[in-house]
Amino acid sequence: MNSVKLFLIFIFFLSGCATTAQTVHVALSDRHQPTGGGTDIKYDGLSFENYIKLSRKVIANSRTDLKNKGREEIIDGNSPFELEPPQSCAPGKNKRYRRGVLLSHGLTDSPYFTRQLGQFFQEHCFRVMAILLPGHGTRPGDLLDVTWQEWAQAEAFGTDALASEVDEVYLWGFSTGGALSVSQSLRDPRVKGLFLFSPAIQITSMASLANLHKIYSWALPGAKWIDLMKDEDPFKYESFPYNAAYQIYLLTLEVRSSLDNHKLTIPTFIAASEDDSTVMISGTVDFFDKANNPNNKMILYTTKTGIPSGKIDRVNSFFPDQHILTSAHTAIVLSAASAHYGINGDYAYCSHYFPKEMGKYDRCKNKKEDYLGEISEENLKKGVIRRLMYNPNFDSLESSLSQFIESLP
Repeated sequence: MNSVKLFLIFIFFLSGCATTAQTVHVALSDRHQPTGGGTDIKYDGLSFENYIKLSRKVIANSRTDLKNKGREEIIDGNSPFELEPPQSCAPGKNKRYRRGVLLSHGLTDSPYFTRQLGQFFQEHCFRVMAILLPGHGTRPGDLLDVTWQEWAQAEAFGTDALASEVDEVYLWGFSTGGALSVSQSLRDPRVKGLFLFSPAIQITSMASLANLHKIYSWALPGAKWIDLMKDEDPFKYESFPYNAAYQIYLLTLEVRSSLDNHKLTIPTFIAASEDDSTVMISGTVDFFDKANNPNNKMILYTTKTGIPSGKIDRVNSFFPDQHILTSAHTAIVLSAASAHYGINGDYAYCSHYFPKEMGKYDRCKNKKEDYLGEISEENLKKGVIRRLMYNPNFDSLESSLSQFIESLP
């Protein structure tokens, strides 16, 4: 059999797989098409204030789910923002402010995930700036063509904007934002410390295959997507394209390569879940072990609190009275009081059941699930699981952060 026939058979096989995948997901719609939202912003000469205004305009023009009711709330939650410290805070010596922190959200997320802790840092006398990563906050289709280098450009822009106003620059990153923060710090001596939450230091090597779909997806648009979902969450994409997985994989490779050639010596705070199903926690722990600063601190949420931990503070994540089995990748930076993701929030993360197990999906969406926690194979065997989106240890997290900030030089 010649190579042409083999190739045609291969394409036919993949076509069948892609067609099957599409029949069990929602149909492609406008939100699965790219708009260029945020990926065409030119940072040269752009002030942070105008960056916020431009981003809000891009979001408003790109969203297909904006209605009169809740419109401004959705735009606010997806937009970059800035906060000034109270006037009672001591000013900087060379700049207007002494300290500042740049907040960077995770993949498929939005600045909504950074605002709660952003307010915490504001109260602790930090100038706060939060960026919106290109391809986010608009519609999932904008992740089809985005590159990790564009995310890194946004990180660099935010760092420059912050550095123009503060004596001491700190970077704060959740998941993908954590990887971007580490990458920026390794090449930028202005960065004085890191705050990392579920950082994407290492993910599964299977993500290296994520772009194989390009062989045939030019003819089958649905094959560009790992998940085609309802996208009911206004602050986080539920649909997920292969390109997004591939770009975060490339970013983690870049970060680990840089770490091989540079020692991380600045103070670093990490909070993560030992049961994280999105990133490889072993990579995060290894990163922390190799970081070299006496003030470093790591909070590891775990169900195995009895095991000696060395420099790592192991914090209980099992709350049977609240039906919480474990922490999760998503359950770090928001409190139980979050109006959208908290105990009484209006959103439930249940996409792992859609569309193959609609009975469980409906139970989960109606918050009649058996448990909350990470979407792990072990947890799924125990009953209907809603992915945990808030941190039941949030108060102690803030306390640990306060102690870490007090230890900074």
